[in-house]
Amino acid sequence: MTGPQNDALFAAVSQSGYHPEVVAAGLRDALADEDVLAYVLHHEPTFDRDEVRRHLTALALTPSRLVLVHTDEHPADTLLPKPYTSTTSEAVPLSAVTSVVVTRMVPEGSRGVVEAVLTIGWGAVSRVELEPAQCEDPNCEADHGYSGTLSSDDFSLRLSAVAEGGTAVEQLLELARRLSEATSRTALPR
Repeated sequence: MTGPQNDALFAAVSQSGYHPEVVAAGLRDALADEDVLAYVLHHEPTFDRDEVRRHLTALALTPSRLVLVHTDEHPADTLLPKPYTSTTSEAVPLSAVTSVVVTRMVPEGSRGVVEAVLTIGWGAVSRVELEPAQCEDPNCEADHGYSGTLSSDDFSLRLSAVAEGGTAVEQLLELARRLSEATSRTALPR
């Protein structure tokens, strides 16, 4: 891993100050010496009753895979008697990515994106939305079952220029562009 984006990613992990050794170890293992083409970090506090816990998501695009690393803080529990950190990594082959959805929020009269949402699907998690099927006959009382949609919703990340800064939003959009480009080359014929 000698690419400039690799160095920038690990520098950003170090600068986050959030368990940098643990996060870097998870990334190193998941990246498997591949070069990083684009990345984004999202450091997010979560509120659980009277405690604040932090969460870090690192998303990295390589020439062959999408790497996701999630690191969370946990209070002491029956598993471990002291507070602990868990890191989970997932490496998804680009050929498995089925959808890349980007939503941009731009205030009226502005050209700048102030918020962006990236949703990526690869078939591991799906969302089903059902509603009663309708009949065009207003006098019909028959049960027509249900109709609905099935959406791939494996990963979603929302970044705001106000909360995370404009650079983070641009990094998210750059990763989305590069991922869309990469998956267009690996798409299977239908």
